[in-house]
Formats: sequence, structure tokens, C-alpha cells
Amino acid sequence: MAQEQKPTTPKPQEGKPKASEAQNIVRIAGRDINGKYTIAAALRHIKGISHNLASAMALIADRQFGIAESTSIGSLDEARLEKLETIIKEPGKFGVPTYMLNRRKEPGVGGDVHVVGTDLTVAIKQDMDSTIKLQSWVGFRRQYGQKVRGQRTRSTGRTGETVGVTKKRIQEEAKKSRAPAGEKKEGAPGAAAPAAAGAAPAAAAPAPAAPPAK
Repeated sequence: MAQEQKPTTPKPQEGKPKASEAQNIVRIAGRDINGKYTIAAALRHIKGISHNLASAMALIADRQFGIAESTSIGSLDEARLEKLETIIKEPGKFGVPTYMLNRRKEPGVGGDVHVVGTDLTVAIKQDMDSTIKLQSWVGFRRQYGQKVRGQRTRSTGRTGETVGVTKKRIQEEAKKSRAPAGEKKEGAPGAAAPAAAGAAPAAAAPAPAAPPAK
């Protein structure tokens, strides 16, 4: 008799966790991202990474590290997440063009860098504080909360509470504008009161007497 063959189960691929092991939330570049997103879609949720830059980083991860663009970020292991973070921190070293970086010719660094997340927020705040400290025209405008790029501020750019108009008031004004000019409103001063039902009509006023003939 032939020996019975035992059913063989496919071995899971190394480096790729099972579907049950996929993470729902992934922490990358200081941001919690849904693990169902693809690489490019997940990178777009990080502050400082635009659509074009996210697509470029996903393409670099595919070509240099073998991470497919259609892979969900929750299915990546720790080693691949670290490789993805190196691309985010130093995209210029992986061939990303200079015009895609947000901090070109950085004075403190002496080169082109790309800043994301909370580091970008701090860098922008330091730039604004430096203009105020130098007392430049842009610094004066920022100090008083005004626009700094030449926008008109007569009807836009104002801060503080705004007084709106309620819907009921608008409807009342529309009714007043539609009313005819000769019609008088009820209860208005000078308007004649309606005659009661069954009341006798008012007597006519006597005519003035004619002057005596000469």
C-alpha cells in the first residue's frame, strides 16, 4: 500500500508578518498612522511630506529596500520601518531632488535638509521669532498679528469675534422689503382700528352753516 502523504502547510515568508500580526497603529516619525494605509498614503499623514515627496520616498523604498509601494505600513517589521525612517530623515542621500526639500541652504547646518513633524513646527517658530528680534518689517507685521506677504487687510485677515446676523432677522427684513408701500402694518400708529361686528356706522359730521346773505 502506498504511504499516505501528509498535507503540507505553506511556510510564511520571512520578513512579512501574518495578517493577524499586522499592526493597526504604526508609530513613525513621531506620528501615529493607521496600519491599513499604503506606504505613500501613510507618509502623506506626516507633517512636512507632500504628495510628490511621499511618492518619491515610496519609490525609493521599493527600489532600494524591496518594500513594495502597495504594501500596507502595518505589515512592515521593525527593520523595514527603520529603513523607511532613514529615508524620511535624510531624503537627499537617497536621490531625492533638492527642490523637494523644505529647508534649503539652512544657515545653522550649511546645507540642504528636510525637517518633518514637531521639528518643522519648532523651525518655523524660530524663523518667526528671529524676524521679530531683528525688528525687520516682516517682524513688525508678525509682532502685531498682520499679514506679511502683501495681502489686503481691509476686509480680510482680521482676528477676534465676529458679529453675525441671525436667520430670523434676515427673514423679517425680507418680509418688510416685499410689503407694498401703501399697506400699513397691524398695530402701527395712525392705523384705523377694524370696526366691530354689528356696530352701527359712525354718524357723519354736520356740514358747516352757510354765511348769511347781504
